[in-house]
Amino acid sequence: MREKNTLAVTETAQLQVPGYNTYVQYRKYYVFGFISLIVFASLKVAAKNTNYAWINTPKGNNTTHKLSYEERVDVILKQTPLIGKILYKTYAFFPKSKWPIYCKLTDGHNDLADIIRTKFHNHIYSSNFTEPFIHGGLMGHVDLPRLAKGKVGGTFWSVYVECPVNVTDYSNQNYAESVRQTVSQVDLVRRLQKEYPETFSDPPNGTTAMHAFRSGRIISPLGLEGLHSIGNSFSQLRMFYEIGVRYATLAHYCHNLFADAAVVNTAQGGLEIPDPLWHGISDLGKKAVFEMNRLGMLVDLAHVSHDTMRDVLGSGNKSWTGSLAPTIFSHSSAYALCPHPRNVPDDVLDLVKNTGSVVMVTFVPYFISCIPATEDKKLPAFDPSNSTISRVVEHIMYIGERIGYQHVGLGSDFNGIPTTPEGIDDVSSFPKVIELLLRKQVSDEDVAFVAGGSLLRVWKRVDEVAQELRFKGARPVEDIDGL
Repeated sequence: MREKNTLAVTETAQLQVPGYNTYVQYRKYYVFGFISLIVFASLKVAAKNTNYAWINTPKGNNTTHKLSYEERVDVILKQTPLIGKILYKTYAFFPKSKWPIYCKLTDGHNDLADIIRTKFHNHIYSSNFTEPFIHGGLMGHVDLPRLAKGKVGGTFWSVYVECPVNVTDYSNQNYAESVRQTVSQVDLVRRLQKEYPETFSDPPNGTTAMHAFRSGRIISPLGLEGLHSIGNSFSQLRMFYEIGVRYATLAHYCHNLFADAAVVNTAQGGLEIPDPLWHGISDLGKKAVFEMNRLGMLVDLAHVSHDTMRDVLGSGNKSWTGSLAPTIFSHSSAYALCPHPRNVPDDVLDLVKNTGSVVMVTFVPYFISCIPATEDKKLPAFDPSNSTISRVVEHIMYIGERIGYQHVGLGSDFNGIPTTPEGIDDVSSFPKVIELLLRKQVSDEDVAFVAGGSLLRVWKRVDEVAQELRFKGARPVEDIDGL
């Protein structure tokens, strides 16, 4: 009895302590806050110990940084997500946010495979190739030392095959050789990846790419440049996806049964602005876009006509609403700064923003610096005086300031161009582009989008759309008899 009385007195005394009831009521919140503080501090220490840097986003020209430009470039090209509004904006905590878990510099278009095909006949085991590729000095713009110097974290390796000589013959027979050569190009890139597994990853998808950067290898998806390479066959498109192709350009330097091209080859070996075949995308092309959406394959609008761009981006001028997923322009620039039909006009840039897509600014000299044509259907003339790294940055900033830097990326076209803009030599020059953007007062966060964050954002959404379509029971598009 005495023990009970003592307990009762003790409880009564506790209840009379000022603030005790409030403490009991909110105790769990105090504990949660204390644990959160410990977790946050631990993550910040971990970031410091792994050479990550926490950088405040610049706010205008008055912001000062503790790091030099070179150090800021290094941070951006090492681990993008720790830049900006720090931890709470990272993909790990909020899947719908704009930051992926890991992201490094990712190039939207590189033609290394074409150099190996034309100069080394697809022989990658001969010392003629291996010595300069491993130790440096390989002809063109890419080898292992230069990739490392450029801090390249990912590249879409183009599997490019020329359009058939007869560009107006859309038969399967005319495309058969293109399909064969494309298969050979895919095999070449996949063999290269297997030969150097410590350097190149297998082709990831939009979800696994977020984590693939952890390995320290260069993520290595493939890009198919023109649907002439599938020979009018949806089954061939699916097979290419299965073996590593992660984007397909709807047309190259020729119209096809799917879409109109911006520029086409001539019988004399030149280029010209063609008359339209479909005035944009064809009914078959709409099915191709849907199948790419279903697969999780990025739809690439580089090389297509402006009307094709508008159709796929859902301009509303036709009954078709366009691609269900965001699209990319793997290597294009701003039409307003260089009025070449390969570039993206302002009204299309607005559609890029509306659809969450991305334009990956190219380093092709005659797409960044040109003199407007004085006659209809004539291509603009190249202006060598303005073919510089500064002009490339102007294209990036023009698009970024108009529609947001989360819609801008990089698509060099290295090894697909005989010359480069002044100040850009090869893949080792990517840090120069990043530094110049910073010097132009573009924020670290926006520069990180350009370096790779924008592409990874789009790629992940493409994966999500594919998963949604498959969940709804969307079936593969079957080939059409008679094609």
